[in-house]
Parts: sequence; C-alpha cells; structure tokens
Amino acid sequence: QVQLMESGGGSVQAGGSLRLSCGVSGYTHENYCMAWFRQAPGAEREGVAALWTGGGAKYYGRSVEGRFAVSRDSAKHTLYLQMNDLKPDDTAVYYCASQDYLGGCPALETPYAYEFWGQGTQVTVSS
Repeated sequence: QVQLMESGGGSVQAGGSLRLSCGVSGYTHENYCMAWFRQAPGAEREGVAALWTGGGAKYYGRSVEGRFAVSRDSAKHTLYLQMNDLKPDDTAVYYCASQDYLGGCPALETPYAYEFWGQGTQVTVSS
C-alpha cells in the first residue's frame, strides 16, 4: 500500500518562503506521478504542481507558476515543494498525492484521478 506523509507547513509573512516535503513508500517501481494540491476553506481542491518520476516532467498550476518549484530526491523517496514569494491567497491545507501512471501525470484539474493522499499540512500566509 502506498503511503504519503507531508511535513514543512507553517506560518509565514507575505513575500516569504516555505518548503514542503512529502515522503512516499510502497511503490515497487519508478513510474508514478507525485503531486501537490491545496484546499482553502470553502474552496475546491486546487492542483499546485506535479512531477512524473519516470522522466522528470513537471507541471504547475497557473496561480503558482514562477513562484513554486517541485522537485524530488529519489534516494530519499521524497517530493518537495519550494514556495517562494508567498501570498495570503496561498493560505490553505497542502496535500501530497500520488497515482500509478505511465507517461506523465493526470491533469492537475482532476484531483479525483489521484488515488493516494497524505494527511495534509497547513500553510498560512499573513499580509
């Protein structure tokens, strides 16, 4: 069974930075998708970034492109999300997600396509 565990959330002022981590276990091969989603109170779950382990392709949501960067340490089985120039609108619970997928990642607009989820970590950005 695939398991995901996020860490690294917290509170920061606007313009600051945070790095989230997501440890993954349970995969027996190296062709799967890892992604970050977020959900603010009263809002739908929003795709932030994704990375396909098979070839390293990366995908970003339009609201974070240029400010956030997704990366992976394959030796540590860990996915990262570096968040820079944070804005109050980035405040949300951030979730790590994963899906066994060949040739890329399910679209970030389709959170229902991701089978495995972490418990979430809170990010709060104050103005």
